[in-house]
Amino acid sequence: QVQLVESGGGLVQAGGSLRLSCAASGRTFSSYAMGWFRQAPGKEREFVTAISWNSGSTVYADDVKGRFTISRDNAKNTVYLQMNSLKPEDTAVYYCAADSWTSKIVSGTPGYWGQGTQVTVSS
Repeated sequence: QVQLVESGGGLVQAGGSLRLSCAASGRTFSSYAMGWFRQAPGKEREFVTAISWNSGSTVYADDVKGRFTISRDNAKNTVYLQMNSLKPEDTAVYYCAADSWTSKIVSGTPGYWGQGTQVTVSS
């Protein structure tokens, strides 16, 4: 019902910035909460951030608070992740996620996942 495609990943030096995009299919995009997760090599997937359907609520993991910003443009069926002051520990595959409930994303059990995009931060 919902297909998600991430883009914008790449190689960046520590302290730099990068913006990820997630394009969603379907006419019901505006009714879904959206979020981002990441998974580093050899580690489990972890929650990064989430945003409600109307952008009225956002949640951030402690490690990215103040550095990352999630936003969405419902007219473009797209959610963004602006990443500033990047650190080597931010290196991971970043996954877009969607669900009808913001809490399902925050808890790590969204209904839909994107394919992921690689972000590598060099020291």
